[in-house]
Amino acid sequence: MPNLTLADLTTEIEANVRRALAEDIGSGDITAQLIPAERLASATIITRDNAVICGTAWVDTVFRQLDPRVAVHWNVQDGQRAEANQPLFHLEGPARALLSGERAALNFLQTLSAVATRCQHYADLVQGTNVKLLDTRKTLPGLRLAQKYAVTQGGCHNHRIGLYDAFLIKENHIAACGGIAQAVAAAHKIAPGKPVEVEVESLEELQQALAAGADIIMLDELNLDEMRQAVAITQGRAKLEASGGVNETTLRSIAETGVDYISIGTLTKDVKAVDLSMRLSL
Repeated sequence: MPNLTLADLTTEIEANVRRALAEDIGSGDITAQLIPAERLASATIITRDNAVICGTAWVDTVFRQLDPRVAVHWNVQDGQRAEANQPLFHLEGPARALLSGERAALNFLQTLSAVATRCQHYADLVQGTNVKLLDTRKTLPGLRLAQKYAVTQGGCHNHRIGLYDAFLIKENHIAACGGIAQAVAAAHKIAPGKPVEVEVESLEELQQALAAGADIIMLDELNLDEMRQAVAITQGRAKLEASGGVNETTLRSIAETGVDYISIGTLTKDVKAVDLSMRLSL
């Protein structure tokens, strides 16, 4: 499946920010009203952590939606590594807008940078192999596309976006359809041209999925020797994806079996937000 780009997300970013500002500001930022409306200010945002930065477009949109007079000057771009205590961007404009937008902007930036940072760490672990690391659907509700974009900025790749753009036929689907061959045949009939992936739990099921014409075969909880056998059996007739039991300790060994993909839920869940700080000058 193709990776998301910012060009795919214009409408999504506007909607993400609109919801975030409505949630935070509601009927109005009453604390910001303590400051005279005409007061101008500047602010510098730094990272307290080493991080791969992601979310600049969301930050820009926060301040544009609040007050187009706010100028945002970036020192980094999405996908770039930043060192602890490095200034990331500078703001200039009405003080009220800077303060009202601070939390929403930093929430987007700290969360998406956390995903990008985690992904870069995992991508570094498999450097030199041909494997692609894939995300999953384990994302924050309402922020799936944002998080999946962040995955790409950390050097990893997107799996299917949702339940609509590719088939992923698992154990329960197979049982309900009466077998792997029947499930794959039904998928091709329902949505010709959509990728069809089948989850298998043994080399015998792998053979069935290959015979059925699956495009991608997920090797669920197979051991390393079985994965190597699966690569030899498949011989490029389908893409192979390893899943389950993947962590920092096992990742490199799995990559070296020769599978095409490794899917990892932790790329987008259980991430630790990057620590950011805004310093305001009036």
